[in-house]
Amino acid sequence: MTVRTAYDKAAAEGRAALVGYLPAGFPTRDGAIEAARVMVDAGCDVIEIGLPYTDPMMDGPTIQDAVHQALVGGARVADVFRTVEAVAATGVPTLVMTYWNPVDRYGVDAFARDLAGAGGAGLITPDLTPEEGGDWLAASDAHGLDRVFLVALSSTDERIETITRASRGFVYAASLMGVTGARSAVDTGAPRLVERTREIIAADGGALPVGLGLGVGTGAQAAEVAGFADGVIVGSAFIRRLLDAPDPAAGLAAVRSLTEELAEGVRKGR
Repeated sequence: MTVRTAYDKAAAEGRAALVGYLPAGFPTRDGAIEAARVMVDAGCDVIEIGLPYTDPMMDGPTIQDAVHQALVGGARVADVFRTVEAVAATGVPTLVMTYWNPVDRYGVDAFARDLAGAGGAGLITPDLTPEEGGDWLAASDAHGLDRVFLVALSSTDERIETITRASRGFVYAASLMGVTGARSAVDTGAPRLVERTREIIAADGGALPVGLGLGVGTGAQAAEVAGFADGVIVGSAFIRRLLDAPDPAAGLAAVRSLTEELAEGVRKGR
């Protein structure tokens, strides 16, 4: 199943898609796989696997803590591919979310080749612009991978058009100005950002889904976002459950409970 197929399937069921994020290697190399599989089993339609990076400038403290723990545990790019392979084997499309520098160091075409070989669906690249992504555009075409770029509250209409034209799979709408992390409320500008992005996609003759992330952490927030976006993206809230758990079993149970709550929320939102 492709990312677009997962979004289309959710839409056919009258709901938004639920997208869950975890970094590879957190809480352990095998623990990340176990947690992602629980998320799939409990209702996630798409999984994002984060590539641990030493300078996560756009990530809030929760994701930074998890990434640090993964790096201390020895997580490397090979573990990302291993995690993707295990999660993709469930049949759920699995993306990698990464800063661009590790991909550039690895070799853009080699990274695309190995990601495709692991069954990965594509990349989300928060710090790469389409203008600077020529090598990735070519590699993603060569290896049949989706490329997900981000639009933000500050993006002009012209910028959104450029980003959506280069994107494939879905467009990631970042609902907050600043770093990632669960919030008590969804940013009030989020619905308008999604609306603007959809209008620009439609005017350009496209029909790309728009998923919204950064800040969603409860079933009620998931329902709110599902009322206006095609996908609800959740990361920090899953990580927090694992960080706060007294033991691995409790962490997996907490992740399952949160996923079920969010999955119910995306259904209520429509």
